[in-house]
Amino acid sequence: MDANEALAERFEEHRIRLRAVAYRMLGSLSEADDAVQEAWLRLSGAEAKDVENLGGWLTTVVARVCLNMLRSRRTRPEVPLEPHIPDPVVSPEGGIEPEDEALLADSVGLALLVVLDELRAEPQARQGRAQIM
Repeated sequence: MDANEALAERFEEHRIRLRAVAYRMLGSLSEADDAVQEAWLRLSGAEAKDVENLGGWLTTVVARVCLNMLRSRRTRPEVPLEPHIPDPVVSPEGGIEPEDEALLADSVGLALLVVLDELRAEPQARQGRAQIM
């Protein structure tokens, strides 16, 4: 096994946690995957043998990448055509892990925010949407 394969195995040990951190920050699984991939690219280009705490280093990199993504959203805002609904979190059949429970709680919280926004909308706007559907 060469150095890149060993590094890839060490990275894979942290991938699930890194994706969960990125999802909590960004609210999108596809953007979370992009942030984790960016962390891998930075790790593969760095001197990984000098890193004492790989998990902490990767978490810091993912958090910084996510912050950069959030900043770019603010400078180049996109106007969505419909309200943003977070990606669903699918858990394996063997049961739900604590990390998955936290993700589920986050997604339920975001869903409730969408519901509250709809309730605050003007009644005529809600009726107009109901007639369209």
